[in-house]
Amino acid sequence: MRLTVALALLLCVAAPSALAEERASRARVSANGLYSVRTVDVGVGKCRLEMLKENGPLWSADVCVGTVDDLYFASNDGEKVWVLYPLVEKGKPPPGKKKTKGSGLAWARVMVAAQFDRTGQKLQERRLTELMTTKQLSEVRQMAHHLKWLEGTLGIPGKGPRLTDAGVLEFEPVGVKTQRLTF
Repeated sequence: MRLTVALALLLCVAAPSALAEERASRARVSANGLYSVRTVDVGVGKCRLEMLKENGPLWSADVCVGTVDDLYFASNDGEKVWVLYPLVEKGKPPPGKKKTKGSGLAWARVMVAAQFDRTGQKLQERRLTELMTTKQLSEVRQMAHHLKWLEGTLGIPGKGPRLTDAGVLEFEPVGVKTQRLTF
């Protein structure tokens, strides 16, 4: 009995990564139906962004560009990915700066969308303040350390993000008309 317990403890301590399972985001298909994209969490601080074709992987990059809970969208050529971050950590004012007009909106200057290529290189990004006016920011659901801003996700009513037939990513921030991102 002692030997069994000791062996079990040794296995738990010696090989924790063997006990951990990979977690993957929901795979989302490109507008033309040829590709799908997802991210895989392979361990603490280790991720893999994958672009898949029907017959298997097209490419993968060992980078963390989001979590398995974020939303990934593939371009029609399988070369680029847009990531929408529906739950983001609030921004903080720059350290050492005195409070000035507009500095109270530091919480809203967070990145909520980013585009990446096949190597995981960030090509472009969008901040919440680029998608919404100061007046519209009052619609954002603020929690203690995070904010929810995207309709159709996380219990916020509305249409969820989607790809059009033309391969354009459309979504609605709370209280704002439809926004579009192109690949």
